[in-house]
Amino acid sequence: MNTDRYRTLAGVGQSELREKASRFIGLAFPITDVEHFERELHRIRKEHHTARHWCYAYVLGPRGDRTRSNDDGEPTGTAGRPILRHLQATELTYAAVIVVRYFGGTLLGKGGLVQAYGGAARMCLEAAPTEEIRLREEVHVTCSYAQYDHLRTEMVKLDAVVVRSVFGEVCELVIAVPLGSVPGTTQRWRDQGIAVASVEAMK
Repeated sequence: MNTDRYRTLAGVGQSELREKASRFIGLAFPITDVEHFERELHRIRKEHHTARHWCYAYVLGPRGDRTRSNDDGEPTGTAGRPILRHLQATELTYAAVIVVRYFGGTLLGKGGLVQAYGGAARMCLEAAPTEEIRLREEVHVTCSYAQYDHLRTEMVKLDAVVVRSVFGEVCELVIAVPLGSVPGTTQRWRDQGIAVASVEAMK
C-alpha cells in the first residue's frame, strides 16, 4: 500500500449466489473499527435471522495489517479465509465482507464451500464503490501575514488542508499535511522562520 494514502469502500456492495439450493448473500461495506463491524454484524444477523451461517472477514488499519476472519460453524478454512483472501486481493482496508448462507439441504463439500463463499465475496466487492483516502498529520503553525500568503500557495501544491485558523497579531493555523510530505515540508517552513509544532506534541 502507498505510504500516505489507502483505498477503502465508499459504499455498500451486494451479491447473491446460488449453489445446490443454498443461497449465499455477500455484503461488502466500509467500517471504522471493530465495534463498528460488530454493530453491522448484529444488524445483518437480525435481518437474516433465518439463515444458517454468517461468515465474515475484515481488514483494518492504514496499512491493512489488522485482519480477522470467521467460519461461523462451517468447516475450518472454507468460509472466512476465502472471504479474507478476496478482500485482501483488492488492497482495500477499513472494509468488511459478510456472506450469509441460507442452507438448501445439500452438502457442498469443502471445495464447494470455498468456491461459493469466495465467489460471493468477490462479487459483492466488485459491486461496491471505492475511494482513496489520503493520510495526513496535523501541525500547528505560527507565522506572519506575509508568510501566510506564501503558505497558502504552497498548501495548494501540497494538497494540505487548514483545519483551524486564528488571525490576530500573527496567524495561527492547524494544517493537515499529507503524511509523506511532513518531514520535508515542516523543515522547509522552519528554515523560513515559521514556527511549526506537532499538534500531538502540544496536547
